[in-house]
Amino acid sequence: MESSAPALSRRHEAGAQSARGLLLTLLGEFVLPAEGVAWTSAVLAAFERLGVAEKATRQALMRTSNAGWLEPDKVGRRTRWQLTPAARRLLTDGAERIYSFGPAHDWDGTWVLVQVRIPDSDRRARHEVRTRLAWAGYGSLGPGLWISPHAAREREAVRALTGAGVAGDAHVFTARRTGLSDARAMVAAAWDLPAVGAEYDLFLAEFRDPAPPDVLARQLELVHAWRRFPSLDPSLPPELLPDQWSGTAAARLFAERHGQWADGSRREWKRLNA
Repeated sequence: MESSAPALSRRHEAGAQSARGLLLTLLGEFVLPAEGVAWTSAVLAAFERLGVAEKATRQALMRTSNAGWLEPDKVGRRTRWQLTPAARRLLTDGAERIYSFGPAHDWDGTWVLVQVRIPDSDRRARHEVRTRLAWAGYGSLGPGLWISPHAAREREAVRALTGAGVAGDAHVFTARRTGLSDARAMVAAAWDLPAVGAEYDLFLAEFRDPAPPDVLARQLELVHAWRRFPSLDPSLPPELLPDQWSGTAAARLFAERHGQWADGSRREWKRLNA
């Protein structure tokens, strides 16, 4: 028998790792703006609609709790999960970035440059710097050299380098580009924009239907798909982007769909979480 529930996007397979990512999406979209609590039964019911197995959902709850994001509270036979203060801070910061993400505007031509030396043996530091700088929209021009057209994100680079313990071998400064090669050639070397554009095209195709059969499940899929883009797309100024950049249409579609489905999906979550 076919299910009427929307199928998971091929980008989000229903395994344990994906279940934890979906759980963070649910916490940020529904739990954080409300009372900060979620019953196990509500999470199970919501994830069942997405095709996530009960075992994977329970594992995601336990791993997220072990990471210090959730605190369990037994009420009879039921378990209620409470967001920790650390989770509230991280989810609030993430929500601000995700829901406001879109193309940049009004660029004055200033670049932030980051140069850092990390020993090949320190894989942890290399991974942390790469991950955090990519999330902040930095692109790499080569080993240890990162750039961004967002001067306001200089502090994010400093935090990433400091947190990785490599600030003593790093330099961060701002500059204006004077040549020699074309700026778009530099951009093409630092970021894989065709790959990002292809992801936007998939997003546009996936969420063009404005009337889903299950608004709660579809809102979760929408936000879960969109939350990837701040780490994929550097949000470059229009003058540095390819012509007919699909990211602009995708940002518009996300805002439109999220607004259309917000009331209905929150009502349904409130019903499940009663």
